[in-house]
Amino acid sequence: MAGFPLDKTRRDRTLSMNRRTAKTLAASNAFRFVLILGVVNLFGDMTYEGGASINGPFLGKLGASAAAISIIAGAGEFFGYSLRSVAGYISDKTGRYWLVTFIGYSINLLAVPAMALAGNWQFAAGLILAERIGRAIRKPTVEAMLSYSTGKHGKGWVYGVNTAMDETGATLGPLLIGLVLFVKGGESYRTGYALLLISAFMALAALVAARVTFPVPSHLEKGGQKTATAKGFTSSYWLYMVAGACFAAGLMSFELISYHLSRSGIVTQHWIPFFLAISTGIGVIASLVLGRLYDRIGIWIVVTGVCLSAIFPPLVFLGSFWVALIGLIFWGVGYATQDTLLKAVIASVLPEGKRNLAFGLFYLGYGGGWLVGSVTTGLLYEHSRPLLIAFAIAVQLASVPVFWVADRATVKSTASGSSSS
Repeated sequence: MAGFPLDKTRRDRTLSMNRRTAKTLAASNAFRFVLILGVVNLFGDMTYEGGASINGPFLGKLGASAAAISIIAGAGEFFGYSLRSVAGYISDKTGRYWLVTFIGYSINLLAVPAMALAGNWQFAAGLILAERIGRAIRKPTVEAMLSYSTGKHGKGWVYGVNTAMDETGATLGPLLIGLVLFVKGGESYRTGYALLLISAFMALAALVAARVTFPVPSHLEKGGQKTATAKGFTSSYWLYMVAGACFAAGLMSFELISYHLSRSGIVTQHWIPFFLAISTGIGVIASLVLGRLYDRIGIWIVVTGVCLSAIFPPLVFLGSFWVALIGLIFWGVGYATQDTLLKAVIASVLPEGKRNLAFGLFYLGYGGGWLVGSVTTGLLYEHSRPLLIAFAIAVQLASVPVFWVADRATVKSTASGSSSS
């Protein structure tokens, strides 16, 4: 009996070590999942951002006007965001999130190299819409699956790492296209689109690996902090949607920006993809920094990202070569804010059992803001550049007080829940 306390101490110590080892392995598996999906998105973004870097000039070459290009881009983004609510609802109801993800990625990726076959701008516009619709189908399931790892690694960091890998692909794709245009001449758009078939197949292969390795991503949350605890859609959730819509209305697509750079003669054709590559390269760094800072200081880093993004319109639309390039760096920060921080704030108010739908509905509001902004900026471009700039700045900054109120409501709700429990 004298040795019993010692045996109990050893048992407790062993159990404690086993728990720590299990937590470490769980965290390691969660981060591996983040990285594998990051590889999928790296090759995915390489494909469609490579195509996006020349979509504007290519549509213009086929006869589309500036207004048509901006409206096509806006409609594509609207479908790309609004249909996410449908995809999210179907995923939650059926539980077939991997099937939905595969369908979405296939449409999203294969529509881009198909642009090499476009004989008129209407057909090309249809492919751009198809690419965005495919992205809409797979986006909420990917965001929801990633949310299972945020309890172990932090919302900002998980989405920051994933976005950084996205943006790495979004940097490599335009660089590849820029190199093609530089070597073969400014009109070699079809060759560039066709080459993107390689990265499309690489993304699909990585997606297969993710499915085989992590067939049930929800298991990653076992033993960790729950990430979807709200009983329903809170006021904070809807306020974040309104703020996101305002921000989206002023962010603008690269199609309109690239059309402006090409039409104004600020840069030659082959430099346009390089401009996009530089801005997305800055976005890689910004995503990691913003994501890490969000986990530490919260909403104020979102406000900072929005304010930095609002600097880009006058620099891009009124500046010379170097000023426009600096403007696109701030535009890249705006995209990092969109792709990292907006996901993180929504992940903080996910309703229990409806995380796919929650991401999908949020993007419905975001896409509506994007469509309104794209139509407005496309029409203003033809009539008044100063008004276009004023509109883009004003709607982005209008999101700041809404983000702040939503965050205060989240904090108050969390404090109330803690006290009642």
